Amino acid sequence: MTLRSTPPTAADPFGIHLRHWRQHRRLSQLDLANEAQVSTRHLSYVETGRAEPSREMVLRLAERLEVPLRERNALLVAAGYAPMYRQRSLDDPALASARRAVDLVLKGHEPFPALAVDRHWNLVAHNALVPLLMAGAAPELLNAPINVLRLSLHPDGLAPRIANLQQWRAHLLERLQQQIAATGDAALSALHDELAGYPMPTVGHDARPAGGELANVVVPFQLVTDGGILSFISTTTIFGTPVDVTLQELAVESFFPADAETARALAVLAAQSAA
Repeated sequence: MTLRSTPPTAADPFGIHLRHWRQHRRLSQLDLANEAQVSTRHLSYVETGRAEPSREMVLRLAERLEVPLRERNALLVAAGYAPMYRQRSLDDPALASARRAVDLVLKGHEPFPALAVDRHWNLVAHNALVPLLMAGAAPELLNAPINVLRLSLHPDGLAPRIANLQQWRAHLLERLQQQIAATGDAALSALHDELAGYPMPTVGHDARPAGGELANVVVPFQLVTDGGILSFISTTTIFGTPVDVTLQELAVESFFPADAETARALAVLAAQSAA
């Protein structure tokens, strides 16, 4: 079941925002007061609007509640302060170094696929292998912005070609649910409901069992191609200690071959693409 917590609106006072995040993190006023080193009485006054928090107090509470940077800006504005964290396009000159780092990771991962996504799983950047694996999906799913979760699980997307669809679908939905729990993002909740409502294809494929040391350790992604089943394991790379909303919400997904057959097939595919 998806964790539900109705987020406050921009018009709501700071106390409403604070109560939302405290309850979302399943903390009592006493718990939060102890972690933030403030009195329970003062915290109660702040939540009810009887006391106004300082800017330092807003940031301290946001830190203890592990509020994402985007929502920390909302907390600051609700308390009457200017937003602190910038949100810029990855193509912004101020983020040039970060963009180069992302491109370096993506290009350096070839001949294996790698892509970068934003908070809502929209495709931001990718290397040369990714379009080759997306081929065959319905054109409307490939129109920008491409949502990689929708593309993966939609009946007109990659879903009919995923050999271990039931396993991979459960993995993606669980991962999305964890993200919803961390961010309280209503858009992600809506996306989760959409994906969970997709029908399972009636025609299946024989998944290749994860072999050797990978068995019972990772969930593979197994894609059926003309050259056979490609089996991948994936890792996620994020920026450490970002102070920009865009960078905090950016994730690079790198896919590695889970077996020798997949490694050889990808090398051939990359060579054909380059030719």
